[in-house]
Amino acid sequence: MNTTYTTEDTANSDALVERLFQSTIGAMDLFSVYLGDRLGYYRALAQTGPATSGELADRSGTHERYAREWLEQQAVTGFLDVDDSAGEPHARRYRLPDAYRDVFSDPDSLSTMVPLAQIFAGCVAPLPAIVAAFQTGGGVPYEDYGADLVDGQAGTTRPQFKHLLVQEWIAAMPDIDARLRSEPGARIADIGMGLGWSSIALAEGFTHATVDGFDTDEASVVKARKNASESGVADRVTFHARAAGAMEEAGSYDFAIAVECVHDMSDPVGALQSMRRLVGDGGTVLVVDEKVQDRFVAPGDDVERYMYGFSILHCLPAGMAEAPSEATGTVMRSDTLRDYAQRAGFTSVEILPVENDFFRFYRLTA
Repeated sequence: MNTTYTTEDTANSDALVERLFQSTIGAMDLFSVYLGDRLGYYRALAQTGPATSGELADRSGTHERYAREWLEQQAVTGFLDVDDSAGEPHARRYRLPDAYRDVFSDPDSLSTMVPLAQIFAGCVAPLPAIVAAFQTGGGVPYEDYGADLVDGQAGTTRPQFKHLLVQEWIAAMPDIDARLRSEPGARIADIGMGLGWSSIALAEGFTHATVDGFDTDEASVVKARKNASESGVADRVTFHARAAGAMEEAGSYDFAIAVECVHDMSDPVGALQSMRRLVGDGGTVLVVDEKVQDRFVAPGDDVERYMYGFSILHCLPAGMAEAPSEATGTVMRSDTLRDYAQRAGFTSVEILPVENDFFRFYRLTA
């Protein structure tokens, strides 16, 4: 993820045309993955093995002609294997390679890529409204992006919560890790918890603790409650459809965490003030947000291009849907977060030594 295109690389118009053509193919591949996931095709191939178009249509409850076209496209683009490409179309049998199973069909795998297709579909869903926001200076409400963005965003972080949140992120703060494991059980506030996978991972990792998750999106809260129940932690995890800190006493939590949401907030300083109040004087808040460059560099690497793409399509318009707004956008550099934390009254900001390609970890002390 370190490809950098310079103006010299694309000085020849033919090179730029080729780059944009390849980007178009890539976008089509991504949306074909979206279809394969939504229609249950990948799961059917992973769980019940190779299939003809008719068999896949029967397994997934879809139309054979559409299933055949999708299978052919997936084989042509190199995602599926086909036993006899020269055979009769209805008789061709398609297989999901073993090496691709986690990528396409395991939502808990750190290799999963299906959620990126879903979140991208959500990002472009309100495209006319995004165009209008650019013209007027307004914003696009989070709700207008629909379930694809909510589910896709949750899907991208779910494996990291399951495998890394407790094991690496919290472990980088030994004093906090010890408190959350001890008795009497600690109270944790999970800010902007989305579909609740972070709260669930915290409850599973710290078996004495109780977790309160806060999110202003009511649809997310409903799904989060279902996820907690199915995960068997609903007795220690409670989700609230309201802003962080509302009606909670100062110092009522031992620890607070906010993952990949501060940059989306119209009033990040106000939200951080609420978090500070929740943990009380000397308390700790962990902010996990995007690992972008600390200064503007153009051309940028793959991560920077990725973050700016999300910023123009979603994070900046969503953050400007309420006024006044800090208008942060996805590219929240570390100095910006430090400024917000200082204005919110935190006494110190420490960047934790946790290796991650996309996230930076800020320990804020109240």
